[in-house]
Amino acid sequence: MLDPMAALSESDPQTTDILARELNRQNTTIQLIASENFTSPAVMAAQGSVLTNKYSEGYPGKRYYGGNLIIDEVEELARVRACALFGADHANVQPHSGANANMGAFLALLDPGDVVLGMRLDQGGHLTHGSPVNFSGQLYDFVGYGVDAETETLDYEEIARIAREAKPKLIISGATAYPRQIDFSAFRAIADEVGALLMADVAHTAGLIAGGAHPSPVPHADVVTFTTHKTLRGPRAGTILCREQYASAIDKAIFPGLQGGPLMHAVAGKAVAFHEAAQPEFRVYAAQIVKNAVALADGLSAEGFRIVSGGTENHMMMVDLRPFSVTGKVAQEALDGAGITCNKNAIPNDPEKPFVTSGLRLGTASVTTAGMKEPEMAKIAAMIAQVLRAVDDESVATKVRDEAKQICSKFVPYSSS
Repeated sequence: MLDPMAALSESDPQTTDILARELNRQNTTIQLIASENFTSPAVMAAQGSVLTNKYSEGYPGKRYYGGNLIIDEVEELARVRACALFGADHANVQPHSGANANMGAFLALLDPGDVVLGMRLDQGGHLTHGSPVNFSGQLYDFVGYGVDAETETLDYEEIARIAREAKPKLIISGATAYPRQIDFSAFRAIADEVGALLMADVAHTAGLIAGGAHPSPVPHADVVTFTTHKTLRGPRAGTILCREQYASAIDKAIFPGLQGGPLMHAVAGKAVAFHEAAQPEFRVYAAQIVKNAVALADGLSAEGFRIVSGGTENHMMMVDLRPFSVTGKVAQEALDGAGITCNKNAIPNDPEKPFVTSGLRLGTASVTTAGMKEPEMAKIAAMIAQVLRAVDDESVATKVRDEAKQICSKFVPYSSS
């Protein structure tokens, strides 16, 4: 049996040392980045397999290289499992990332210059939902929607009003920094009213959807895109689901339209992740992610933080730091030094610049994978408050860092042996 780590250790001690230190960081610090998770050793084994050697341009049964009979089985297995897991007609498992999945969907459904309605980046949307610095905003005519200024939640009547004025060819539902459930049926009704196609980008919530902890867009959307990491706990990559009538266009958009040879080791990792997400215990896991998010948000609120929209219904929360008079940049760096990993993030109508921000985006997928539950979330909330009340106090940082290490010692995601 191949032992990739033993081979790496023998041939490249310097890289081996870097990997060992990163493993130690992940095992000994609290991971609260909403777009990250601890994938299983089985997924990592697939990604580190001999499939990395194979060139497989095309699709099962229609490859441009020989020697793909076994590879075809891997891709077909991933496709079948994805469709079964989400109840979809068709799946394309070749996208290298969520951004590539979105680009492929646009390429299949749109012409350059078409009007698209998507959530603005400064309101919680994604770069690929029309940001002017991204290909999406440069190739297509995006019109943005946001959250209500008072409730900080989606106002579907306002979105419908904007759609009537803009007359988009495509409407995108989904976000990268929105802590509430999304009503996909409401988006479907808006799309039908204005004669638009509907795409759901569920990169963040795909695992919650698979585990029954968030409504599914599949019955409502023409196309669904997502990443396979984050809450789905698979490899860092993307996938597209669609109705049968768009299958050929989606496949042609990914190859040859957008990508060349797929990363078959990553496709195998997706197959493993889809299998894991189909198990009964994954539903328990998905539900616990949400329970932990609610507990962490409640704990932070009790410590004096303002939680955007007043709470969370998924795996993430947006934390307004202005009551503590610190910026997101300062908070991220201070918490990193105290053994708590998170990311700065703009809040709706944020007065600060994107590289500074007034908020943090926190997520509970990784800590839930590690086995933590509500009692640990209460402790973590208190630790965050301690650090951000004294961002320049090294003694506080040291104390919290030691406490984080102690908590993590009881919930180690990976054996270092």
